[in-house]
Amino acid sequence: MLDIKFVRENPEIVKQNIKNKFQDRKLPLVDEVIALDIENRNVKQEAEKLRADRNRISKQIGALMAQGKREEAEEVKKQVTAESARLEELSAKEAELEEKIKKIMMTIPNIIDPSVPIGKDDSENVEVQKYGEPVVPDFEIPYHAEIMESFDGLDLDSARKVAGNGFYYLMGDIARLHSAVISYARDFMIDRGFTYCIPPYMIRSNVVTGVMSFDEMEAMMYKIEGEDLYLIGTSEHSMIGKFIDTILPEASLPHTLTSYSPCFRKEKGAHGIEERGVYRIHQFEKQEMIVVCKPEDSPMWFEKLWQNTVDLFRSLDIPVRTLECCSGDLADLKVKSIDVEAWSPRQKKYFEIGSCSNLGDAQARRLKIRVNGADGQKYFAHTLNNTVVAPPRMLIAFLENNLNADGTVSIPEALRPYMGGKEFITTK
Repeated sequence: MLDIKFVRENPEIVKQNIKNKFQDRKLPLVDEVIALDIENRNVKQEAEKLRADRNRISKQIGALMAQGKREEAEEVKKQVTAESARLEELSAKEAELEEKIKKIMMTIPNIIDPSVPIGKDDSENVEVQKYGEPVVPDFEIPYHAEIMESFDGLDLDSARKVAGNGFYYLMGDIARLHSAVISYARDFMIDRGFTYCIPPYMIRSNVVTGVMSFDEMEAMMYKIEGEDLYLIGTSEHSMIGKFIDTILPEASLPHTLTSYSPCFRKEKGAHGIEERGVYRIHQFEKQEMIVVCKPEDSPMWFEKLWQNTVDLFRSLDIPVRTLECCSGDLADLKVKSIDVEAWSPRQKKYFEIGSCSNLGDAQARRLKIRVNGADGQKYFAHTLNNTVVAPPRMLIAFLENNLNADGTVSIPEALRPYMGGKEFITTK
């Protein structure tokens, strides 16, 4: 969420940013919120004047009473009563205007970084760099669900009966591999200096609206009926929420956390053929990383965060590439974002396995996460997040890139301690 003062002083910058994100329908909101802000400031000014008058008149009444001028005092009291009624009216109007302003400000997108390429959607994202050599073996690689089933490791039919489409049972070595990847990712991030955390898996509505846009909320979140609770779509939600309504000592920054959680998503919309199996699902597990830092440090942390994901996947012999997300592909709160994609030998292309985002002070402003500077001045922190690893989607890349011609799957050396020392898993 932008600062209303910034919008007031830079309306053309805000409008151009909206155009760059191809959200022209929101352009009228800028003039509308500025008009509401003017009205709100006028209301506040009148209310403050009435409060000052009331204080002055109250002292006048006391003086008149002390002088025995009761009748004059009673006349002055009538003026106070009239002004009190007007003050109550203004207070109600002020609350109404502030609610309208907040609602609009929550829908005006954050100002994107100047380095972000301008484009309408993810088809115009820009490749930054490739890591590792993408290989297509000289044998046919089955669809990922078939690979898992060859190890008796996936049961979609039973899951469909129990919970419906978008759910799964992982079994045996595939389930163990899933847990091994999560455990390896946890230790990988701890070794890089991040504090490990297991957060709440449900959050209140004020946290939800603090960490994401209304559009994202509608498309992603499952609500608990009859309670002010939502299932998290990623642990970033509750991890950033951990700092809600706090004033952090500047010396305590940065806060670097890595968290494990299950994640729950509606995943609305049509799914293509490549999204069968466990590619796009309603429930999965994830290792996440978040940073809360000083504004001037967020660009540096952004580079570190996505590099962590690249390094982890390369340690498991999986080729990856990074893509700079274009303006139209950025969610409203994001300043800048890079996707990490893994190589799929079967599809002969890359697919997304993680996303790194710098949100500037947007989440901090909504959640009131402030920093007490060394000079005593308070300012909003910057927040960032990035996927470390999210199986079972990550397992697709792992299995395809480590599959052998005989149907076995090689276990990279880094993962073997988490798989009981196994160098291969073999079909049943």
